[in-house]
Amino acid sequence: MSDFVVALTTVPAAFDAEGLAKTLVERGLAACVNVWPGATSVYRWEGAVETAREQQLIIKTSADKIGALDEAITALSPYDVPEFIVLPIVAGSSAYLAWLDAD
Repeated sequence: MSDFVVALTTVPAAFDAEGLAKTLVERGLAACVNVWPGATSVYRWEGAVETAREQQLIIKTSADKIGALDEAITALSPYDVPEFIVLPIVAGSSAYLAWLDAD
């Protein structure tokens, strides 16, 4: 497994995504979180196709924090089943990866 990962989660458009991002960074669970507003998600929920305005959070962290990050997102997300997808970082600039490792 890669030493560093990108984790993805979404929250409703009206949710305080920046507050969630700050909480994750303050708790040391993420080195950086990008908040992308204005996403439209189309998904199946309880047998129906739904459409919702959301915000995407792109979370950069180390692989050893995945479990704690998952627990935090589950606890802080307003969703019954929050998105939590983790992708390995397979390459990156040595300076950026050193910065990720410094937190």
